[in-house]
Amino acid sequence: MPAKRIIPCLDVKGGRTVKGINFEGLADVGDPVEMGARYAAQGADELVYLDISASLEDRNTFTDLVGRIAARINIPFTVGGGIASINDAARLLDAGADKITVNSAAVANPGLIEEIASRYGRQFVVVAIDARNIDGVWRVTTHGGSRLTDRELFSWAEEVERLGAGEIMFTSMDHDGTRSGYPCDTFASLCSGSGIPVIASGGAGSVDDIAKVLTEGKADAALAASIFHYGDMTVRALKEDLLRQGIEVRI
Repeated sequence: MPAKRIIPCLDVKGGRTVKGINFEGLADVGDPVEMGARYAAQGADELVYLDISASLEDRNTFTDLVGRIAARINIPFTVGGGIASINDAARLLDAGADKITVNSAAVANPGLIEEIASRYGRQFVVVAIDARNIDGVWRVTTHGGSRLTDRELFSWAEEVERLGAGEIMFTSMDHDGTRSGYPCDTFASLCSGSGIPVIASGGAGSVDDIAKVLTEGKADAALAASIFHYGDMTVRALKEDLLRQGIEVRI
């Protein structure tokens, strides 16, 4: 069985790393290049950078940032935010990103997944799915969780896999930034039905939270932000603790 991956996530706005709860109350927590280099040195398997504002005037700023990250960091990194066309994806991959992630634009235009995968290969395409539990149904949301859609989590996950996604990154918007743990039962169902890796996102507050989503939740990787950004633990310390619990990770 492949080793589980630990992936720090850096939300970027205006060239700075920010963090909030449910994408609100954002606070500046540092320089994204320096933070990424630190996490890489600590043993992170990959990094995810998300341009959470993704406004037109910030796109050149973010593209320049991707170039600086690629020049400094020696582990794979994924970038996303505002990718709405094959040209958007090309711009970021050409700047040095290893993978791109699409979300809102893919919901609006599922063919975008197929288009990017056809040109670059499915290993370059991560589809992010943000969802909320509404009366027992996991409803897919877009635009940072602010807009409900008529899509349902599990059927959408099946569709994106069919269209060519290489990975799924699922975030529970009910748990994002709360540090209250992941919805492991939901992850277990999602991962059991998926033929591609699933990255767990939204809710990591402790080593036990991450251990549970990697075991009970069957996730292939755990993405976390707050526990690293605020110095609760290092990536190295987390991995050592996971190893002690019998979870295979790369040190």
